[in-house]
Amino acid sequence: MSVTLTDQDKFTLRTAAYGAVTLMSAADIAGKPHKAATDGSIALSSATGLVGHVLAEYPKDMKLDNKSVATIADNVLPALTAGMSLLKQQDPAEADNFRSTVLVAVEAAARTHQGQPSPTLADMIRKITAALDAA
Repeated sequence: MSVTLTDQDKFTLRTAAYGAVTLMSAADIAGKPHKAATDGSIALSSATGLVGHVLAEYPKDMKLDNKSVATIADNVLPALTAGMSLLKQQDPAEADNFRSTVLVAVEAAARTHQGQPSPTLADMIRKITAALDAA
C-alpha cells in the first residue's frame, strides 16, 4: 500500500513522537529530564519503515511551551491521536509501527530510573497510550 503524506502530515507525526518524549522529560522534573529526553530521542531515531524516514528529520518548527506540562500535553496528545488516525487510514501496518515506536521511546525515557517509573511518569505513559489508542 502506498502512503502519501503531506508536509503537514509529517509535521504532525514528528510533533506527536518528539512531543511524547518532551512530555516524559517534562514530567520527570524530580529525576533526570535531560537523560529521559536523550534516551527517548535515540529510540525515535532508531525507527524503521515509513515512520523511521519521517522521524529522521527533527521538527525544527515544533513549538512546545515548556512552561507547563499541561500546555505541552494540549499540543502533543491530540497530535498522537491525529497521527494514528492518519496512518490507520492509509496503512494500518505503519500505524502499528508508529504506535510501537512512540511507546518504545516513552519506555526508554522512563527507564532512566532503572526500575519502576515514578507515579508521575506512569500516569504520563497512560495518557500517551490513551491518546495513541483513541484513534
